[in-house]
Amino acid sequence: QVQLEESGGGLVQPGGSLRLSCAFSGGTFRFYDMAWYRQPPGKQRELVARISTSDSTNYSDSAKGRFTISRDNAKRTVNLQMNSLKPEDTAVYYCNTQHVRYGQSSWGQGTQVTVSS
Repeated sequence: QVQLEESGGGLVQPGGSLRLSCAFSGGTFRFYDMAWYRQPPGKQRELVARISTSDSTNYSDSAKGRFTISRDNAKRTVNLQMNSLKPEDTAVYYCNTQHVRYGQSSWGQGTQVTVSS
């Protein structure tokens, strides 16, 4: 059973940076697409960035140019580098994985990111 564990959240001032990490276990990492979602207070969960097994990436409009998703198949981790953070980036950030063939999806527990002065 796939398990995901996020880390790296916290409180940061506007304009600052954070790096989120997600550790993957319980499966063959290279067979899974990986993604970061977020859920702002009182709003629905939304896609932030996705990276495929072939390292193809896509970003939400709000993340483009500020966030970078990457994966390390040897370490079985996926990272989200977030720069130029804004108060509207405040949310719980979730790691998600989906098997490329069977479609099995798993979620992490989430990590809180708060952007405030």
